[in-house]
Amino acid sequence: MTQDNLTKRQQEILNFISEHIDQNGFPPTRNELCAFFGFRSPNAAESHLKALDRKGVIQLGRGRSRGITLTALARASLPAAGGRTPLPLVGRVAAGSPVLAEENIENEYRFDPALFSPRPHYLLRVQGMSMRDAGILDGDLLAVHRVPEARNGQIVVARIEDEVTVKRFHRDGRRVTLLPENPDFSPIEIDLAHQHLEIEGLGVGVIRSHLTG
Repeated sequence: MTQDNLTKRQQEILNFISEHIDQNGFPPTRNELCAFFGFRSPNAAESHLKALDRKGVIQLGRGRSRGITLTALARASLPAAGGRTPLPLVGRVAAGSPVLAEENIENEYRFDPALFSPRPHYLLRVQGMSMRDAGILDGDLLAVHRVPEARNGQIVVARIEDEVTVKRFHRDGRRVTLLPENPDFSPIEIDLAHQHLEIEGLGVGVIRSHLTG
């Protein structure tokens, strides 16, 4: 399927979705589509979105008003306005699946890459308050730069067996301690001789969840 298969109206809607993401960092709601295109009801907008989903240029997320994600097919042919970079938003990570597996991606946002250093590859929705004193709160979006290793003192996204956590990294020989930034939580001790630890990336910035709409 290519974008040549889209009707004129479908192409207009796809362009609007892309431009909305570029300008706001998140996709439009059904009501916003109705207001822009003059549809009489959100059902009309939903019908067009489902057609775009079937043609492979967007993916719809169930139960979310802004659950619209541009696919690789759409991104390949639509310019990223204003130099903004699309970043997948990872929610709860399914046991045994890669962090960026399709089932873990809730949505997609665009941000100016100059906001972060080094450049992030994805956003992770933070769960819990264990990193509160580092300014990382429950529901925040953590910008993550994918690397397989970390230095002592860096904030990491770590996978221990099938659990993914955000903590401060410290290694001493074959022992790793994942340190919380909240005295109400205990450190996680890992013996690399007996346990598997995988670094999924470094935290390089935080976006307050209310700023993403």
